[in-house]
Order: sequence, then structure tokens, then C-alpha cells
Amino acid sequence: MELFAEQAFLLEGWHRNVRISVAPDGRFDAITPDSDAPAGIERKAVVVPSQLSLHSHAFQRGMAGLAESRQNPSDTFWTWRRLMYQLAHRISPEQMQDIASYLYMEMLTAGYTQVAEFHYLHHAQGGASYGQVAEMSLRLGGAAHAVGIGLTLLPTLYQRGGFDGRPLQEAQERFATTPELIEKIISEAQSAWSETSLLSVGLGLHSLRAVDLKTVADLLSAQTGPVHIHVAEQQKEVEECIAAVGARPVEYLLSQADVDERWCLVHATHLSSSEVVDMARSGAVAGLCPITEANLGDGLFPLAPYINARGRFGIGSDSNVLISPWEELRTLEYGQRLFTQTRCAALPAKALGSTGGWLYRQALDGGRRACGLESWGLVAGARADLCVLDEDLLPLPDLQGDAVLDAAIFGSRQPPVKDVLCAGQWQVRNGRHLKQEIVTTAFRRTVRTLLDL
Repeated sequence: MELFAEQAFLLEGWHRNVRISVAPDGRFDAITPDSDAPAGIERKAVVVPSQLSLHSHAFQRGMAGLAESRQNPSDTFWTWRRLMYQLAHRISPEQMQDIASYLYMEMLTAGYTQVAEFHYLHHAQGGASYGQVAEMSLRLGGAAHAVGIGLTLLPTLYQRGGFDGRPLQEAQERFATTPELIEKIISEAQSAWSETSLLSVGLGLHSLRAVDLKTVADLLSAQTGPVHIHVAEQQKEVEECIAAVGARPVEYLLSQADVDERWCLVHATHLSSSEVVDMARSGAVAGLCPITEANLGDGLFPLAPYINARGRFGIGSDSNVLISPWEELRTLEYGQRLFTQTRCAALPAKALGSTGGWLYRQALDGGRRACGLESWGLVAGARADLCVLDEDLLPLPDLQGDAVLDAAIFGSRQPPVKDVLCAGQWQVRNGRHLKQEIVTTAFRRTVRTLLDL
């Protein structure tokens, strides 16, 4: 397959008249700027690399918008969590697949073609294992395969209810795992997906409050894929960590584990100045989820000092209350502007140029690393994933280069995505997924059943 882009965003920057060749194995065969367009070739105006959501809880899409009614005068993350547990308690494997299929379809239409699924809903109601312990994980793989998105599954260890070692609550019984069980889920998923390049497996550690780091050395050493962990998301977590181990969460994690480039520290919102520097130096990716962090009132990540320490970051859709990589980046930047009372706040100190272009590049690189992918973007040998932007959804005509990304992130009322290619296959055409009707029907049926609508 071949297509021709009037302008395209390549690794080294924007180029015009780019001929894009896709090999039969779903990878880019050649990317050739300054080319002539052969007769009959499919032409596109603006082509960019697709984004990656490095942190997702797919089942939570089934409660999007339902947690916006104040339940008490001091509504926080912890009150939201109780509502989330109610959904987690009810969902079946079939319902999980219906919700995940719909979510992953939405991600594709918004401009994502890869998602890292931080998955801890492993068991049946009451905590009993399914006959195949990876049942829920395999349902997520089935959803990703059905709609044509890349998936990095992160089977997530969840051992205890708090830093003090308290047992899990009844509402958390479906999350309960041991390192040995996680290894079995990883093995079953890897075996089931050995014939597809779109599905891969890493490892999740839910959080320092839910995982005893002293028990995971063997689990970590046995895995070669990415490792993700929630950390320092809430002030309460920081306080409890200090009380339990005498150190702040990121400080403690870095002292107890060999955190390096394959790690993604999700949220890491509440950091001391020394933690910022040490986290950046570790090579880990900060997994920022600006829409969810704003929705839950988590706080603002210290982006400026982290970037100036050469830290890496990517974006995640997390609770999936709203699906848009463009809105994630806009929310990230606007939060920093409000905090610093300056404009173009995410750029490194003294750097000049496009804020949107810089944010988009950083999110691509951090997302690739966090998803455990060797290469990404419009480059020969990478998986053939791309987005064709819809110029009619950009606020101004005839935009060029990074002005396109600035407009798409800061001036567009919806994701300005027209067509999406994943692994050499068109999944979205003219803003609609090829399976939109059947996936949407199944999702609505499932949500009506779950929520008794």
C-alpha cells in the first residue's frame, strides 16, 4: 500500500510531498520526502504519527460522567473510588470485552493507536479465580484485536489494602493477586498472543500501598517488558508512606527497586524537589494523565523542574472519562499556565518555538518507551501507524508545520482526526471506525445491564 502526504510530521521534523510505503507485514517500508505523487496514489493533506495512551483502566469507561454529583461536602478521589468499586464488583468478562472494545474504538477515532492497559480486575465476584486465570486479560486482548489497536497489557499485582499490611476490603476481592498468579497470567497471555504483533505484555504494580516491594524481586527480574506503578497520586498516600517507611513514595521506590528506562511512574503528582531530580535521572517515564488528574482533583505534576532535569513523560487516558490525546496535552499545558501564571509553560527553560509541537513530540517518545516499543512514528521499519488530520476541524486554513499541532491541541473543538492507520490497516475512515455500529450497540447493551438503565 502507498499514500502521499502533502505535509507529514517525521522524526526529524515536518516535510512536504512525502511518499509513504507500507509493507505487507504492516510496517513502514519507506518514507520518502520531496517526492512526486504517482498517478492513482491516495493523497492526504496532513499526516502525523498517532499517539499512545500509556495508562488506561478500560472498565472505568462504563461510568464516564456518573461520578460528578457531590456525595459529601469534601468529595475527593477516595469518594470517587467507592463508586468505581461498585462498577468493578459487577462487571463480567463478556461485559469487560464490550466496554473495552468501545473504548479502544474511541481511542482510534481520537488519534491513539496504542494503549497500555493497567489491568487489576482479575477474578470473578467474590474473588474466585476463573478456570483460565487470565480470562479478563484475554478479554482485553480480544477487544483490542477486534477493533485493531495495539495493546500493551500490564497484569497488575494487588496484595494488600494499605501500607500497614491490612487485608483487602470486600470491594477489592476481585483485584487480589500474588506474584505467582501474576506470572501465570503473563504466561497465559503471552502464549495466547504469540501470533500477533499488536498485543504484548508487561507488568503492573498497583501502588506502594497495595504492593510489598520486598516480595516482588523475583517477579521483576523475570520480566523483560515495561513495568508500571501508580505513585504519589494523592497527598494522603504521601502522608501514609512517610508514616509507614519514613520516606516519601518516589524516594522510597527509588531506594528499593532498580528503577530505569523500562519503568513508568504513573501520576507522581506530589514530589519533593529532590524526588523530581532523582526520578528524571532514573530514566523512568512520568505517566501523566491530565484529564483524570483534573477530574479527580489530584493536583499538578511539577512539570517545569522535571523537564529542566531532562525527565521524560507521556500521556494516559486513565479513568477514560474523556478520550482525546489533544485534550490531554491541552489540559497539561493549561494547568501549568494557571500554576505559573505564564504562557507556553511546558517548554524547557529558555527554549523557544511551538508549545504544541514540543508537547506532541515528547508524548510520542515517552509513550513509546512506556509501552515497550522499539520504534514509533513515520520511519522505515516502525509499525505502520498514522493519523490523517481533518483540515475542516482545524480553526484556520492552510496551516503549516508545528502550527498544525498548535491549532489541533489548542484551537480545535474535537479531535481533528479524519483517518487512522494501525499496523498497515485503515481502522478509521472519515472520522468513523469501520465497526462503529456493532461495537456501539454491544457497549450500550452492556452499560444498560450494568447500570440498570
